[in-house]
Amino acid sequence: MVNALSFALLLTFALLLLPSSRLSLATSPPQQDPQTPITRFQKYLRFNTAHPNPNYTAPVFFLTSLAQSLGLKTQTLEFISNKPTLLISWQGSNPSLPSLLFNSHLDSVPAEPSKWTHPPFSATLTPEGKIFARGAQDDKCIAIQYLEAIRNLKARNFVPTRTLHISFVPDEEIGGIDGADKFVKSKEFKDLDVGFVLDEGLASANDEFRVFYADRSPWNLIIKAKGVPGHGSRMYDNGAMENLMDSIEVINRFRDSQFDIVKAGKAANSEVISVNPVFLKAGIPSPTGFVMNMQPSEAEAGFDLRLPPTADPDPMKKRIAEEWAPAVRNMTYEIIEKGPLRDYMGRPLMTATDDSNPWWSVFKQAIAAAGGKLAKPEILRSTTDARFMRQLGIPTFGFSPMTNTPVLSHDHNEFLKDTIFLKGIEVYEHIIHALSSFEEAN
Repeated sequence: MVNALSFALLLTFALLLLPSSRLSLATSPPQQDPQTPITRFQKYLRFNTAHPNPNYTAPVFFLTSLAQSLGLKTQTLEFISNKPTLLISWQGSNPSLPSLLFNSHLDSVPAEPSKWTHPPFSATLTPEGKIFARGAQDDKCIAIQYLEAIRNLKARNFVPTRTLHISFVPDEEIGGIDGADKFVKSKEFKDLDVGFVLDEGLASANDEFRVFYADRSPWNLIIKAKGVPGHGSRMYDNGAMENLMDSIEVINRFRDSQFDIVKAGKAANSEVISVNPVFLKAGIPSPTGFVMNMQPSEAEAGFDLRLPPTADPDPMKKRIAEEWAPAVRNMTYEIIEKGPLRDYMGRPLMTATDDSNPWWSVFKQAIAAAGGKLAKPEILRSTTDARFMRQLGIPTFGFSPMTNTPVLSHDHNEFLKDTIFLKGIEVYEHIIHALSSFEEAN
């Protein structure tokens, strides 16, 4: 006993004689957990989910683990092989009420690394706080923000009245036919009894949050012209290239008429019908390029059309048949409609942003409670999975909480600032709290 005590005293005395720097090594505090909302966001961004070969397996496993660590229920659905839909649920205290659904897509568009300042799947965080990655804005940010908002609400012991579901769907960037479209038509979706949906939106260049109550519906238009081939030096009527160029001139005049409305300030870009050429295919190939002294017998062009929900599709189809690709000029066409224009009752795919929609008032109040301001509600100029929910008559808004941020969706050097991302989590906390506690709407 005496020897042990003496040894302990000698050891204590020796430690006191050590230099302070060496002593600090022995008494340094344990390392803190490096996992933060930002690092979790970066990890999600590093999964390469770009088409044509998106990796869905790894991000679904990551999101599932994240949700389960928060005590949330998870379910993976696969309506098409190797195209999973992840469904996460936070049970409400009154599951008899219609539920909430917050949607996000897993996939992203391709990126050209040589045209980026940082590798597009590196999720590089710069000293200025910019996180560079494909999907940083479109729309992996909201996926993590949903879960981080739930994390913070659970830490404050908040319990939702309504059940909240979060869906992570595949293939949105290529039309959503094997993703959200299959999901909303499934028994699993019907069993959710969804009463309100939030989907993705766009960044705002100023301090007002943008909110979208409708999308434009995309049509892919392919026009083909045929004609008699001939020597490159001849001038004759009804050649394939001549007929196609005549059609392109007519289409451009229509495009200019729509664009003039926008330029005059009479409508937003998303409120008119847009048409843009996306490819031309003609000519007779040769080993060095094309045969330059022969006029081809076939020519083809592709166009991207976007119709707002207020547009009547029948007059547009009539215009295409009679003016843009008339059969009398040896022309044919194909319209590929990439989504619905009307809901199940024949109404335009729009969600009301007035007092007739009780969800709108609650949503506005939640944004105000978060210290934010809403811009005038808009029609989204492009297309999202929200159209599939609206087709069922479910009130659906497009919303991504990114203020003072340039719109870089599908662009080179897509980024989101860390402060904007973190503020978005706070905004979703208010939104989830308000919407899930709202009992009047059924």
